[in-house]
Amino acid sequence: MNTTNTTLPYKDSSRPVDERVEDLLARMTIEEKVAQMLCVWQQKPAALVDDQGRFDEAKARERFGHGHGLGQVGRPSDAGGGLTARAMAETTNAIQRFFVEQSRLGIPVIFHEECLHGHAAREGTSFPQPIGLASTFDPDLVERVYTAVAAEARARGAHQALAPDLDVARDPRWGRTEETFGEDPYLIGCMGVAAVRGFQGDGRFAGKTRVAATVKHFAAHGEPEAGTNCAPVNVSMRVLREVCLPAFERAIVEGGALSVMPSYNEIDGVPSHANRWLLGEVLRGEWGFRGFVVSDYFAIRELNERPELYGHHLAHDTREAAALAVRAGVDIELPDPDCYPALLELVREGVVPESLIDERVRPMLHAKFRLGLFDDPYVDPAEAERIVRDPAHREVALEAARKTITLLKNDGVLPIDASAIRRIAVIGPNADRVMLGGYSGVPLQVGTALQGIRDRVPPGVEVLYHEGCKLTIGGSWNQDEVTPSDPDEDRRSIREAAEVAARADLVVLAIGDNEQTSREAWALNHMGDRASLELFGLQDELVNAIAETGKPIVALLFSGRPASIRNLAARAGAILELWYLGQESGRAIAEALFGDLNPGGKLPITIPRSVGHVPAFYNHKPSARRGYLFESSAPLFAFGYGLSYTTFAFSNLRLERDTIRAGESTHVLVDVTNTGSRRGDEVVQLYVRDLVSSVTRPVKELKGFRRVTLDPGETTTVSLAVTPDALAFYDIDMKYKVEPGDFRLMVGSSSRDEDLQTLTLHVTA
Repeated sequence: MNTTNTTLPYKDSSRPVDERVEDLLARMTIEEKVAQMLCVWQQKPAALVDDQGRFDEAKARERFGHGHGLGQVGRPSDAGGGLTARAMAETTNAIQRFFVEQSRLGIPVIFHEECLHGHAAREGTSFPQPIGLASTFDPDLVERVYTAVAAEARARGAHQALAPDLDVARDPRWGRTEETFGEDPYLIGCMGVAAVRGFQGDGRFAGKTRVAATVKHFAAHGEPEAGTNCAPVNVSMRVLREVCLPAFERAIVEGGALSVMPSYNEIDGVPSHANRWLLGEVLRGEWGFRGFVVSDYFAIRELNERPELYGHHLAHDTREAAALAVRAGVDIELPDPDCYPALLELVREGVVPESLIDERVRPMLHAKFRLGLFDDPYVDPAEAERIVRDPAHREVALEAARKTITLLKNDGVLPIDASAIRRIAVIGPNADRVMLGGYSGVPLQVGTALQGIRDRVPPGVEVLYHEGCKLTIGGSWNQDEVTPSDPDEDRRSIREAAEVAARADLVVLAIGDNEQTSREAWALNHMGDRASLELFGLQDELVNAIAETGKPIVALLFSGRPASIRNLAARAGAILELWYLGQESGRAIAEALFGDLNPGGKLPITIPRSVGHVPAFYNHKPSARRGYLFESSAPLFAFGYGLSYTTFAFSNLRLERDTIRAGESTHVLVDVTNTGSRRGDEVVQLYVRDLVSSVTRPVKELKGFRRVTLDPGETTTVSLAVTPDALAFYDIDMKYKVEPGDFRLMVGSSSRDEDLQTLTLHVTA
């Protein structure tokens, strides 16, 4: 049905992309333009594939025989219940060939996939959750992680990753905390730029190894009212500008992110999908964004009403919702045709001008040309099968798991001296459970804590096991219903576990959350936010029962968000915060337990004492956190905190220049020495505070960091830049500037005052 000729300008790969876009756009009918603003996901079985996920040409001809084409196909990996790498490549090739050859203008489709911490597909390599990757404080590693993710997804036919998540997580009740890089805007910005560069490389998309990154959720999604997903976010313009937006700006301006996904929430009464100021003035105006904006799933409908969930009620119906979103700047509706099909009628009625449709379609066509889809849209199924088995990807996953592990407490129990024990009891609901977290695929290999320990212990050391108690009965992240375990059965099991522990020399206790007890709440029948930060179920009873045996306890804490673990912290001899480590969990955990690796992770988010201490983020204002009656306001574990099996000393803190003019830069330098007996990693952290300012400033803000590896006795000098951006803020007149005066610079191993050394920087006009 394709009647175009390869000599047409938009078919000529030697021409500039902008020229090809304008030529193609001029040839398109309004029907073809609106088709580019539509996607098919849940409708794939009815419109594109059979029960096994293979392309069904008869269905495609019935649905798309009009020849207008289609903008995107969502998550082809989940067709037929989950496709292997080879099968997905074959299906995407077939679908692509249909639209290229059977539509009038031969416009290819974009296939998008979930790639939060790995391609969320069958056979995709699974890396640590973003909250864990942030614990590495290693942007270079994060870039390598997402380079591997991009290679796997692109080899199978995907072109766009719905990641990274740049939300600033300021309420740990929120079930999506695990998807974020934590609570600090600077750290999130560094990790966000690294992730975008991993996905997109240099932005030329040569060689079919990169995909378009989608930064989300724009904006302020990470501090929802009451900690409940999609709830309003109540922040001032200054907080929005200084906390919620900077990571997005960096990912777009520095990283070159090609796509943006608005957030479900409202800000000051305006939902992001209808926010002309946010998507127009800020994103496209101030930041010069020239990529394309994709809606979050069903979010345009929510401008009216999403049955059995909620509605913002800005629109009477889906027609008005479509008009609001397209005027605000949303280029394509995901995941299925719902509201945007009405755009055709709205244009014909003169409600929406066709010129606005051109504005929305233009960046999506531009992306398809940049991705090379008009010139070579197909992939090699054999290469797809090979790339998901690339040993280098598994090595990166293992390195990321190793660097994620964070030591919160150690009374000398770790590392385990295998020569001094005969029996280890591995106990807990997460000991023999595959722990990957949300938006995970089905990797080719996985490991549990129990298996890793069994594989690592030397001959003669017996490994005992007991579940201890359950958290939920079966279930997965995707399953709607969550069934808590039976308390009576759990208490019987806890008594048995204590008997097992009594026979051992040491207990490894694997507890925390699982993928059901804290997760994205995407529907009223699929909840995931929590009103409590305490350990779920009877886990504290399990902790107490094991502690009463008198055996040393090493706690493995699996979670996607901070947990209030005061009881555990008091009773365990050592605690390792693991978050979700990905497919290489078992091996990395065992290496950390037995000292084959020295934990060096740091907390990217504060762990509060209780839910009543929320908000607990470290970069608070001077008048906050003054204390409670009968209770400390200090966190249980602070942002940036993490111990090691060795010790480090900071000395000779100095400034390259201790007086600069506003707009100039300097460097702070510090000598770091490994004063212990083991090779280890330390993260040098720089915090800044403006001592006197026209508006109140946080007590400290992270503005630089570097992870270094040192041998025993080795010293290195770490230099961290102090740039205008590290000192600037929105002043009393909402002007972004550096105010002259004195700034306190704090350098050390965590955000705690006792872990920091200070000096003063003078800034003149």
